[in-house]
Amino acid sequence: MTKKRLQTELAGATISEFDGVRYLHLGTDWVQGAMRIHSPRKLELEYIQRMMAWLLWRPAGTLAAGHAVQLGLGAAAITRFTHQVLRWRTTVVEINPTVIAACRLWFHLPADDERLTVVNADAAAWVARPEHLQTADVLCVDLYDHEAAAPVLDDEAFYAACRGLLAPGGLMTVNLFGRESSFERSAERVAAAFGAQQVWQLAPTREGNTVLVAGRGVEWPDHDTLVARADAIQAASRLPARKWLRLVRPYAAG
Repeated sequence: MTKKRLQTELAGATISEFDGVRYLHLGTDWVQGAMRIHSPRKLELEYIQRMMAWLLWRPAGTLAAGHAVQLGLGAAAITRFTHQVLRWRTTVVEINPTVIAACRLWFHLPADDERLTVVNADAAAWVARPEHLQTADVLCVDLYDHEAAAPVLDDEAFYAACRGLLAPGGLMTVNLFGRESSFERSAERVAAAFGAQQVWQLAPTREGNTVLVAGRGVEWPDHDTLVARADAIQAASRLPARKWLRLVRPYAAG
């Protein structure tokens, strides 16, 4: 399938607003992302907040700078956080040009600069390019189409390429539907690519989203270190990091 043919089959981005929150859709009622209009840097959706749980694995001294890669732009919430709050170099890969355009117009996505690059490309092809090997400190993966039934990229080869993208000590978070039958298959593929001992999961949100965290040679810190990191994260970003400590556990197949 050519790129031109593929793009004609992508659903166009649509917008709705309710109670001070702007939502991104792809022509259906399924929410692809959200932004509180008067607090655009606040992470509005709970599962998006949990996509930032990788912060617990990173020593405080490593948060001053880094390279964050995001596969799937959504409503640019993660992008605004890594680029404007953490002030990290941020690269986003989004296949749908109407999503990029909508985020520029309606979701406070800034123009590219020395720290931000938004790429209109297929994520599977992009992560497999050899020049991207071991270039990311953090990778956030949230790839759903207009039907929002299962990730559009979800095989072991894709997750192996995601691991290859990470520098040693790097971390990936991926959004999966934890109450769907496909969740365990997806989690097993992540574990096969990263090693089961390098995968953790958070409890599902009320909507059923489960965030997996996978690392490339990382260690789960001791309790006192975790509490100190959670307190620092919460103070700096107002993310509910102390709550994450109650929700996270090592991945266990089955």
